[in-house]
Amino acid sequence: MTKFGIAQPVRRVEDPRLLKGNGAYTDDITLPGTAHGVVLRSPHAAAKLLSIETAAAKAVPGVLAVYTGADLKADGIGDLPCAVTLKNRDGSDQFSPPRPTLAVDAVHHVGTPVAFIVAETTQAARDAAEAVMVEYDILPSITDLATAMDPGAPQVWAGAPRNVCFDWEVGQKDKVEELFAKAAHVTRLTVVNNRIVVSSIEARAAQAEYDSATGRWTLRTNTQGGWGIKEMMGNNIFNVPPDRFRVITPDVGGGFGMKLFLYAEQVLACYAARKLGRPVKWTSERSEAFLSDSAGRDNITLGEIALDKDGKLLALRTRNVANMGGYLSNFAPYIPTMAGTGVLASVYGFQAVYANVIGVFTNTVPVDAYRGAGRPESNYLVERLIDAAAREIGMDRVELRRRNMVTPDAMPYTSPMGKKYDSGDFRIVLDAALKKVDWAGFEARRAAAAKRGRRRGIGLAYYLEATGGAPTERAEIRFAEDGFVDVYVGTQSTGQGHETAYVQLTVDQLGVPGEKVRVKQGDTDSIPVGGGTGGARSLYSEGQAILVTAGTVIEKGRKAASETLEAAPADIVFEAGRFSIAGTDRGVDIIALAAAQRARAAKGEDVTTLDAAEIANIDAHTFPNGCHIAEVEIDPETGTLELVRYSVTDDVGKAVNPMIVRGQVHGGVAQGFGQAVLERTAYDPESGQLLSGSFMDYTMPRADDLPSIDVDFIEVPCRSNPLGVKGAGEAGAVGSPPAVVNAIVDALSPLGITHVDMPATPERLWQAVATARAA
Repeated sequence: MTKFGIAQPVRRVEDPRLLKGNGAYTDDITLPGTAHGVVLRSPHAAAKLLSIETAAAKAVPGVLAVYTGADLKADGIGDLPCAVTLKNRDGSDQFSPPRPTLAVDAVHHVGTPVAFIVAETTQAARDAAEAVMVEYDILPSITDLATAMDPGAPQVWAGAPRNVCFDWEVGQKDKVEELFAKAAHVTRLTVVNNRIVVSSIEARAAQAEYDSATGRWTLRTNTQGGWGIKEMMGNNIFNVPPDRFRVITPDVGGGFGMKLFLYAEQVLACYAARKLGRPVKWTSERSEAFLSDSAGRDNITLGEIALDKDGKLLALRTRNVANMGGYLSNFAPYIPTMAGTGVLASVYGFQAVYANVIGVFTNTVPVDAYRGAGRPESNYLVERLIDAAAREIGMDRVELRRRNMVTPDAMPYTSPMGKKYDSGDFRIVLDAALKKVDWAGFEARRAAAAKRGRRRGIGLAYYLEATGGAPTERAEIRFAEDGFVDVYVGTQSTGQGHETAYVQLTVDQLGVPGEKVRVKQGDTDSIPVGGGTGGARSLYSEGQAILVTAGTVIEKGRKAASETLEAAPADIVFEAGRFSIAGTDRGVDIIALAAAQRARAAKGEDVTTLDAAEIANIDAHTFPNGCHIAEVEIDPETGTLELVRYSVTDDVGKAVNPMIVRGQVHGGVAQGFGQAVLERTAYDPESGQLLSGSFMDYTMPRADDLPSIDVDFIEVPCRSNPLGVKGAGEAGAVGSPPAVVNAIVDALSPLGITHVDMPATPERLWQAVATARAA
């Protein structure tokens, strides 16, 4: 067992560089001659754009240019694309409005980009932004999702009656209706999945330069994979071949889905760089991020489950109203539809499922993928419904789950939503989780809390995640002249620890010292294709690519070693980083062999070198699952909540690095807890202004909000990939919101409270208690 072996809790190899301040994030990079851009944004949620006067702004000292939507339109700059088009239930297409980089005729949310000012310094650009005179015709706005489809509500887009973007369905509607008709009991519940401001620790940024001699751009920007940005820049925005763009992603401080997308500021930096003939840089301020980063979640969902007389789950029916915001982000329609509905059946044996999803425009920041991307919303609904059903039929909530779980002997199991679960032992995971937290002894802890004037509750949620992403992934292994092994990957780390896991895989396959492996990422010139990072896909996708590429390296090495050792390739064996002739002590180290072959090739000899690149087909995705259990205490006099205990028992398949996986789960739990009890996005209903526009008004979880989070693994190897791994990057954020809210309801249920919506702030909890007492 080596220091970098598989399944070892290897400390992250990237950490020393980052902790010593040697990271290089986008804003850390300033090229010689760089100009600085500032975006002027709309202060109105809905308005016609009547005129823009820029002369005074251009006269501000240091200002190089002021660009408007008319300028970009004249130069043929295309609109920001939505890459997903859905069919409505009636067979028609969704409504897809234009989304210009800079507003041309109207604005549809506070923060819509209106002008781009470029100057020698950021301060000069800010001063000039103040001097731009924009005349608006202010219109009525709608920011409340619950009333956006009401008759008489302000219309965000004239072509979208009742503000409906799409009305989509999936599932076995007729069968569901039959099962509901014969059900012994039906439970109905409407839940709110509150809007999230993503708040990555590193704000978005872009720096572009243009080479007029080659007609190529180099865009440095913090992404979750530059290949999609490159394609959209070429095909949709500038109408040039995508290879005219080189996208470099430096270190990235958090993405969570939000940095997957193409944004106006990346386009503006590239546009201005070409116009001015010098590098142009833009970096978001935190207040801008609240107004311009894609938001997450924001659904209102009615769920219904049908049960027979024995408590067996028959069918699930849902109607989800999903906020799209004022424009369509790149993948917005996909998130609540194809991504979210795929896991509605979860780990339970429903006979049929039907889902209706209605996408709705409001005058708010566009919504797109956020950690889990539709799957947390579906899991939240199902786990809240099951608790409600158990309460209504008088059955223990654990028993209701256990008797309805799909059993291991049913694997591979195809769910009513068409997802093929390759593996899973859900009851084993559930029982291990209950034993770990002493579920049976909870009532004693509840009684002890009551003596202190606190109401204690315990909640569980069993989640099922479905990973996603591109159907292929690429890896390349090169033996560098300095004796290192360079591994080029098509995914993009945003802080997860990819480098460490990929080093471990490379060491495991090639037997080279871990200290001699370097992971290269984030440059679309040196890495021609890649699927990027999203949908918890990186390890099982890139891992398979590394395995396939390492296999090619070994086969090429076996041939090269046969040339060097003068033996038949069939007699060459490879073990622990060394090629040797079977049954002898004659052999050669893989790194030494690669160097020797490279030197011979440089002299013009026809020899086999060891460098290799392969693209792996990702034929199946994975289904991580697990059980979250939360215990809370609530002060009924103030509504203050304390999360006193939190435990996770996860099946993520084989864990390449258990320490990194635990870290990922910890972060996901923190984000899910933040959504459940803290993070509230509020808009003024009259003006459409964002009221929670800073961390003074938008509460983020802090270290002292959380207890120590216990994470255990029960490994049920995935059967659909050779590593046996299942994605783990999103799982913590999937299971935590329902576990926490179920615990809150359990704590307050003696008062007759059976439902609380997120975020369960102290004010909301106090009001719920006061209302219950008054009744």
